[in-house]
Amino acid sequence: MEENRIVTSGMTPEDSAVEQSLRPHTLRDYVGQGAVKKSLGIYIQAALARHDALDHMLLYGPPGLGKTTLACIVAAEMGQNIRVTSGPAIERPGDLASMLTNLNTGDVLFIDEIHRLSRQVEEVLYPAMEDFAIDIMLGKGPTARSMRLDVPKFTLVGATTRAGMLSAPLRDRFGMLFRLEMYSPEDLALIVRRSAGILGIEGDPDGLFEIARRSRGTPRIANRMLKRVRDFAQVRGGGKITREIAREALEMLDVDELGLDRVDRNVLSAMMDKFSGGPVGLDTLSATTGEDAVTIEDVYEPYLMQLGFIQRTPRGRICTPAAWAHMKKQMPAQADAQIRMEL
Repeated sequence: MEENRIVTSGMTPEDSAVEQSLRPHTLRDYVGQGAVKKSLGIYIQAALARHDALDHMLLYGPPGLGKTTLACIVAAEMGQNIRVTSGPAIERPGDLASMLTNLNTGDVLFIDEIHRLSRQVEEVLYPAMEDFAIDIMLGKGPTARSMRLDVPKFTLVGATTRAGMLSAPLRDRFGMLFRLEMYSPEDLALIVRRSAGILGIEGDPDGLFEIARRSRGTPRIANRMLKRVRDFAQVRGGGKITREIAREALEMLDVDELGLDRVDRNVLSAMMDKFSGGPVGLDTLSATTGEDAVTIEDVYEPYLMQLGFIQRTPRGRICTPAAWAHMKKQMPAQADAQIRMEL
C-alpha cells in the first residue's frame, strides 16, 4: 500500500507534526460520530471491492469536530494520498487546474471551507467532479478557444462550517453528505485520554474527564486545553493532572463549569445588561461585544444554543431563564414577559 501523504498549507512543520500525531488514522480509532462512521465504513468497503474511487463527500458542522481528520482517514482507508487545501487559498481557476492535474488516480483532494470558493473556480470544479475533465481557455479575444483536459479519477472531500452558503449546483454534485455533531463528555474523555497517552502526559481519569466535560463538545478545544493544563500541572502539580489541578488550570483560563469562556459570558452579559435579555440582532450584538458577527454565529452561538442559553426568534436572539440562572443574574419581569411573547 502506498504511504499516505498529507500536503498542508498555512501550518508550520512543528505544528503539523503535533497535529498529525494526535489525529486517528483509521475509522476504528476515530471516536464518536457513530452514524457517520457506520455509513462511511460501508461506502469505503464497497469502493475497495469495486477497485473504484470513493464518491465525492461533503462534511459540514461546527469547527473543530474532526472534518479534516475524517478526510485523512478516508485517504488512509482507501490506501491513497491526500492533498489538503482551503477555499480561500484557491484564488484562480488555474490554481485548481494545477492541483487536479497533479493528482494520481484515486487520490483525495480535501478543500476546507469550500463555501469560500469563488464562482470562477466553482465553474472549473463542476466538470472535474462529474466528468473528471477540466476546460481550459487558450488565448484571448476572437482567437480564444477551449481545450478539455482529462484529470485522474479522484475523490473530492469538501468541508464547511456554513453549509447554507454553498451554492446548490456545487452541493448537489456531492454523492455523500455528512453532518458532524457535537461530542458527548464521555467521547471527549476517550479522546483526551488517547491524546494524553500520545503526548506522554500523566493524568488520572477524573482529571482528564474534568477537561473533557468543559471542552464545549469539541475535540480541538479538548486537545488545546489538555496542553495548557499539562503546563499548569508541570509547574504547580508535580506533572500529574488531577481533578484539582485541572479545575485550577481551567479557572485560570477563565473556563467555567459548563465550558463557557470569557467571550461566552461577555455575550450573555451584553444581552442581559444592555438589552434585558433580548431580542437582539446579531450585528448589534457584534458591535456591543466587539466580536466579529461570523465568529459569534459560528463559534460561540452553537454551544450556547446547545446548552439552551440562547434561542433564535424572528426578532433576534434572546436569553433563556437557564442563562440568567447560570450567570447568577435576576431576570427582570419584562424579560420573562418578552420570552413568553417570543416563544
